[in-house]
Amino acid sequence: MLSTKGAAVLSTKAKRSVFMSKAFTREENDGPDIPDLPPLISTLAPGAKNYITPAGAEKLRDELRQLVEITRPSLASSSDDPDAKRQLMRLDQRIMQLEESLQSSEIIAPPDGLADSVKFGASVTVRESDGNEATYRIVGVDEMDLDRGWVSWQSPIAKALLNGKRGQRIRFKFPSGEETLEILDIRYE
Repeated sequence: MLSTKGAAVLSTKAKRSVFMSKAFTREENDGPDIPDLPPLISTLAPGAKNYITPAGAEKLRDELRQLVEITRPSLASSSDDPDAKRQLMRLDQRIMQLEESLQSSEIIAPPDGLADSVKFGASVTVRESDGNEATYRIVGVDEMDLDRGWVSWQSPIAKALLNGKRGQRIRFKFPSGEETLEILDIRYE
């Protein structure tokens, strides 16, 4: 019923046509629904530069080339398979993400010679207050790999280390508490 008190009552069939166009309904022979994929969200802060190391840019270009020239054509040939359609949609999203990342990136080469301060692209070895050593490499958001100690230049640890010098002690707040880190070594690859 569309309204109360003396209003005309529409049949179920009539209600359907009032609320939804036939174009938005599914026929039985349309095949299984392919779910929409959520958009890929960049970890880059709004308005921030998309810095990347030369090696990182090359890795993204290689991945894009592989996906466009080999993986996508292979998947597209089996596009009748619903699983292949879903994979193709995900693949197209990844291709679009790689293209956008490469188009918006600014490649930052390592400094010439021996650098005495921490800049983008540096691998920084620090000693924690408990005596343990850790190495962090400051890279672009598209290169992050926490298992390898590669942190985004926008991360809190990178921001604390940037412009630091060998022998300098910096204070940093880890989730487990505040820590004093001593910069032991700065290298560029």
